Amino acid sequence: MHEYTSRPRVWGLTCPGFPEEVSRARRWTRDILRGSPLAEDAELIVSELSANAILHTASGRESGSFHLVLAVSPQVIALSVTDDGGTGTAPKVEHQDQEAEHGRGLGMVSAIAHQVVVHDSDGGHTVTAELYREARRGGHSC
Repeated sequence: MHEYTSRPRVWGLTCPGFPEEVSRARRWTRDILRGSPLAEDAELIVSELSANAILHTASGRESGSFHLVLAVSPQVIALSVTDDGGTGTAPKVEHQDQEAEHGRGLGMVSAIAHQVVVHDSDGGHTVTAELYREARRGGHSC
């Protein structure tokens, strides 16, 4: 982790839309955030957002991909996943019962992150989850 950096640092990774790329995105996140107390939460968020992109959008189709951006500043870690689109609606938090097999991923991300924002992006959607270095939960907006 780059604890002594006073300005934000930004990394990007584009992955083909194959399921095994989710573990690659998770490892990439873990390597960048090594030593941070927020690394495990960030890794779980990246895993969920990447899997959602592959399962629910054109990112998971032949020649599809998803793009991950990780921004680290002294105050916040922001994780964004942009999909290839192909759905008529934006991702949203759904409140499923605990036995549901699908539809709980973004809800879990929203519970872990301090803020979650979904916006349109070049024919697809970008989901950004923010983890604040100081605890101040409750800023969820989808």
